Amino acid sequence: MDQSLHFVTVSTADLDAARAFYVAGLGWQPLLDVPGEIIFFQVAPGLVLGLFESTKFNADIATGGDYSSVSGLTLSHNVDSPEAVRSVVDAMRRAGGSVLKVPQQGAFGGIYHAHVQDPNGVIWEIGHNPSWQVRDDGTVTLG
Repeated sequence: MDQSLHFVTVSTADLDAARAFYVAGLGWQPLLDVPGEIIFFQVAPGLVLGLFESTKFNADIATGGDYSSVSGLTLSHNVDSPEAVRSVVDAMRRAGGSVLKVPQQGAFGGIYHAHVQDPNGVIWEIGHNPSWQVRDDGTVTLG
């Protein structure tokens, strides 16, 4: 298998709240929006984030179990400065997100970051780490 990832799909209990947060609140443009089912966002070259309504998420897995809880996961968004961290966190709060960790110096690796939870429990880390770079072609340089 190639070392690649093309979709990240997250179970979403309230798709309308997700739409309000990401589309109306943050100004994201859906790649595809199927009301009552799923919203797809192009988030990077070759990478799509899907927010899948929880009942349909479970039905798609087709085992009869409940796999809809989201835990032990953060989605990270890296920015160019501590000021940009604060600005993005403020925008997410205004859009309906809950700030779990206010912007601050992190305990690991020189990062300045914050954590914000979307209306469905997805935790975002907004961070600036001067030793990490995301190049225009999407490749990441660490350290």
